[in-house]
Amino acid sequence: WAELGYTGPYRVTPGRTGLVRTGLHEAVPGYTGPYRVTPGRTGPYRVTPGLPGYTGLYQVTPGRTGPYRVTPGYTGPCRRPGPWIGTAMERFVAGNRVALQDHARQQREIHVVMGNEACDLDSAVSALALAYFLAQTSPAPKAAFVPVLNIPRADFALRTETTFLLRDRGIPAASLVFRDEIDLGGLHHAGLLSLTLVDHHVLPGSADAALEEAVVEVVDHRPLERDRVAPCRVTVEPVGSCATLVTERILQGPPGVLDATTAALLHATILLDSINLSPAAGKVTPRDVACVSLLEERFPELPARDAVFGALQAAKFDVAGLTTEQMLRKDLKAISGDEGVVAISGVFEDLEVRLGAEGGNRGRERHAGDITVTPRALFSIQTFLLRPGLLQDLEAFCQARGYAGLVAMTVSFNERHEPTRKLAVYSTQEPLRSTLCRALEEATAPSLLLRPLPSPGPRVAAYAQGNAVAARKKVLPILRAALGGPGAAGAPEEEAVPPPTPMNSLVEECPLAQPVPPLCPQDVLERVSRIAVGQPPGSPK
Repeated sequence: WAELGYTGPYRVTPGRTGLVRTGLHEAVPGYTGPYRVTPGRTGPYRVTPGLPGYTGLYQVTPGRTGPYRVTPGYTGPCRRPGPWIGTAMERFVAGNRVALQDHARQQREIHVVMGNEACDLDSAVSALALAYFLAQTSPAPKAAFVPVLNIPRADFALRTETTFLLRDRGIPAASLVFRDEIDLGGLHHAGLLSLTLVDHHVLPGSADAALEEAVVEVVDHRPLERDRVAPCRVTVEPVGSCATLVTERILQGPPGVLDATTAALLHATILLDSINLSPAAGKVTPRDVACVSLLEERFPELPARDAVFGALQAAKFDVAGLTTEQMLRKDLKAISGDEGVVAISGVFEDLEVRLGAEGGNRGRERHAGDITVTPRALFSIQTFLLRPGLLQDLEAFCQARGYAGLVAMTVSFNERHEPTRKLAVYSTQEPLRSTLCRALEEATAPSLLLRPLPSPGPRVAAYAQGNAVAARKKVLPILRAALGGPGAAGAPEEEAVPPPTPMNSLVEECPLAQPVPPLCPQDVLERVSRIAVGQPPGSPK
């Protein structure tokens, strides 16, 4: 404890869990934001106003990196002592690693919720939110519910929009569990593993084949490539974001489970995945809109949609200083077939998003609640295909990972959130390159409307994609079929006649192809209540 009247700096010592009574820490009068205390810090702190979450009571915990954030410089005394409480989601994430270690040591069940190997924002937040919900609602849970980010920890810094949002919402990276930090195979062999897949439904590669036996639930928004038998619970429905399905699941659960942090994470993720609910981008559905509206109704303090989307877009397209290899790894998937393994990378280099009205705020920290984003996008002069040494970088990237080829897909958005897409096919094997190019050029479900572009060499074929709403999840089945991989024999995707909205939708009788209808949050809340009690959506009140 700091002595009463203490006015000098103090050090946070590892293992210390005492309460800071006085000293150099005080929220500025009227301050409503969080601050962070770093272990080993010996200097004074200044609290920056404007961030939500501070209550005047805190506890210094080693390794704690949120929801408190401080800046050096403040020299006033502390306001009052008290424990750090945090939201339910923050407490859940903070206890993840300890729960995992305790259950593994005691040979008790571990229920892992894991997203796909690209580990984009949708996968990461869906895993966190669903694991949190299961932990909160499972009766007398014997299992530890652990969200796992399906990448090595070293790759996390490449997911710039994910690191930004989690940091902004007080979720410390130190508390997260990554794929290289948990032995799923060993847990399964010991009979301790249950596995829920979010934002994907097929485990890629032979190394994970044995884990299929442990899958007890799937939540995804892509077309189902393979059937799963009972007792595996399957929720695969065509919405813009997997976070929408997780939001619906939480809203159907007990009241009070959804806290402010979880709501903010889901709200931001749906906005980013649906391109700020823009019909022009071709990704949003009425259910995405309904969930965003209901989250805003429940938590009116959520930042404005444009501010959230602008901040996340700026973070997502922030690739300054990344090498070609890092850019390709940033948003990477891989598919395998008779002709080998092909990587599909989402590349974000064509777009430059400027912060601040005059572009002079590049160095300021971005926060979803206070960011100023000028709705202006400029194409960089040096596009991905013109990077120096690109062909050598592509060859080294594929050789190091055993890829027979690579498909790079770029996307940018104008001020109206309308996408522009391009793609490039690379392989040193001419037959494979020709196979992939022919499949993409001749695709009809959907047609990509490709137009050839100049390429930097004979091993690369580049295209402008006329069908700008066909994102990677639409292109993957085309490539998979060309390679003769799993799902190649499946039926073509229904592009012209979308399926009707499922009966458990928050919006009834709205085909997914129709424009987004106006929604009343009270009506949505009433519909969720009916769903929770099993009452058909169209039944009388």
